Amino acid sequence: MLKQLSVFVENRSGSLMNVTNALLDADINIRAISSFDTPEFGILRLIVDQPAEAKAALTARGFVVRVGDVLAVELEDKKGSLNAMLKILADGNISINYIYSFVIRENQAPVMVFHTDDIEEATQLLENHDLIIVD
Repeated sequence: MLKQLSVFVENRSGSLMNVTNALLDADINIRAISSFDTPEFGILRLIVDQPAEAKAALTARGFVVRVGDVLAVELEDKKGSLNAMLKILADGNISINYIYSFVIRENQAPVMVFHTDDIEEATQLLENHDLIIVD
């Protein structure tokens, strides 16, 4: 399991840069980022190398931050890999709340990050099918 930060940001010019600037000042590396917005604010979801320190740095700058668990699964870079993983979860009756991706540069493997209400069962299902869980 990975720790994901969810940061609430206003929908205005410079707000995302204020988040990344706070993390840069705290010497924190962003590994994955995704943004979801509403008319008034956005939710910035981040995977970073130091989640506790990132939360402290952002909270100190006035951001509302939540840390939660997500799963990250390494997939082969070939057609159908994502579909195969989603089939395993669907067959196991696991519902995905949201999903996004990033690439691990060492081996160029695509990684799918997702949230589900049953992370432990999802982890077990995927490991039983020889998928690699990234931590």
